[in-house]
Amino acid sequence: MTYYISYPGRMHKIEQAIAFAIRSRPHNALITETFELARSQARAALEKGLQPFPVVVKDCFAVDSVPMTCASRMLESFTPPYTATVVRKLIDNGACVIGKANLDEFCMGTSSALGYFGPVKSGLSDESKIEEDWLIPGGSSGGPAVAVQMGFAEMGLGSDTGGSTRNPAAFNGLVGFKPTYGICSRFGLVPLVNSMDAPSIFARTPKECARYLEMMVGVDDLDATSLDLPKNRRRIESLKGLRIGIPKEMHNDSLSQDAWAVWNAAAAALQQAGAVLETVSLPYINYSLICYHVLAAVDVASNMARFDGISFGYRSKSDEESTSSTYGLLAASRSDSLNEVVRRRIFAGNYYLMKENREKYYEQALKVRRLISDGMRKALEKTDILLTPVACGAPPLYSDLSKGGFQREDADDFYTQPVNLAGNPAISLPFGCTSDKKLPIGVQLIGSHFDDLLLTDVGRLLMEQKRYMKKRGIVD
Repeated sequence: MTYYISYPGRMHKIEQAIAFAIRSRPHNALITETFELARSQARAALEKGLQPFPVVVKDCFAVDSVPMTCASRMLESFTPPYTATVVRKLIDNGACVIGKANLDEFCMGTSSALGYFGPVKSGLSDESKIEEDWLIPGGSSGGPAVAVQMGFAEMGLGSDTGGSTRNPAAFNGLVGFKPTYGICSRFGLVPLVNSMDAPSIFARTPKECARYLEMMVGVDDLDATSLDLPKNRRRIESLKGLRIGIPKEMHNDSLSQDAWAVWNAAAAALQQAGAVLETVSLPYINYSLICYHVLAAVDVASNMARFDGISFGYRSKSDEESTSSTYGLLAASRSDSLNEVVRRRIFAGNYYLMKENREKYYEQALKVRRLISDGMRKALEKTDILLTPVACGAPPLYSDLSKGGFQREDADDFYTQPVNLAGNPAISLPFGCTSDKKLPIGVQLIGSHFDDLLLTDVGRLLMEQKRYMKKRGIVD
């Protein structure tokens, strides 16, 4: 007790976060609460002279001795004996883990409504109707997004494979940052698509994203794909002369009038600050969705093979006849514990990998991926940064999303998936809102490989320009 009296102000931040997390339970952002762990981490941080700060970790990252479920019945009883490298690095810098955050099962979805432990509900939802209907928080990293939105985490650790951090950041009025592939270790992250997964950041500002990124980066001997962020990369303190590419393919039939208006306003703000706008082309991104789905399904089929209910994971308690053989037990265990989306992707991946289909689907998708990546590189050789939408509109209600058969998810993924196919860094900024001023809409900045800190600089300066224009009545 004496310890808390010795550091009342610093411990208050963690205690306040815990109180906010308890108050926010109806939004189902956390699968596992780790309040005592956070308190002990705060005490350890203070002993080292560090400033503790509350963090929420998506429940596909391992934390030693804390359950990791991936929002699936398959892993409802699994507890890892190790900690993900990026989580360890954050803790070494003062992070205190408030809880493990909810998501779409095994990161497959963009609504955070498809997990075994129930849907995540945006803090922007109508509280009086939240039991019946709610605003989608985006996904698959909806849990950490809502944790930051509702104030019980200063930083949310998510993963981004096709937009899973940038999409919920846009839907919740936050900044979402997806780094260059490889500069943050993937050790301890349950893989979805090995060549696209990126540990990612939710925060309130681009400056905070840069701070957290610098805590997390670096080569990791436990991850053969990890890279160093090169030193002396370009940084800026002014937008003057910056070349901004506007990809013409991003203005498609799915883009709402509100999203177009916010995108246009961001372009105007950049131009007002002295940046130079240029129309560019990403000629193959119309094929990005089907390319992503083929490659993702193949990796899912491979990665999910370990979840068999025999070595570890949920074991079916079905009748003896259906589980009397090894194959029967495996099939029953996976059927009972994996949702329809996960099962469909496993089936699709195995289909694409069949001998008679591999060249027709998988190998063609790899070639298209190269074309998409080359197109991104060529556009960024002509410009410094690309400016695009993040999603086709504001966050929908769950009732509207489900009524439409979740088709809205593919429409939104179109704007974010090409970045993962190419491995580039990207940041989502809360730049505007709907015409009725009720719901947030974001814009996306895309940079060249390793221009991560340049992106956070541009994001910071763009948000400062927005505040400047708003103060002078140039924009609403």
